[in-house]
Amino acid sequence: MTELTTEQRQLLQQSGGQPVRLIDPDTKQQYMLVRAEVYDQLRSVQTDLDPRDLYPALHRALRDEGWDDAQMDEYNRYG
Repeated sequence: MTELTTEQRQLLQQSGGQPVRLIDPDTKQQYMLVRAEVYDQLRSVQTDLDPRDLYPALHRALRDEGWDDAQMDEYNRYG
């Protein structure tokens, strides 16, 4: 395990507990520095969630926004 640098610790303190975005200057790859508890929560949600479980809620939301409207059928003609 690697320890935080002084600069990283200061960034975390300034962020008020919010994730901190870091960038590797060589690769330009971006990383998020988050507390381990936050990361663990995200991992548990990600592994337990099947995207298909969201379909009913998605369909209800689209219906409520008017996507069932017959006038919206016009968009089905585009390929």
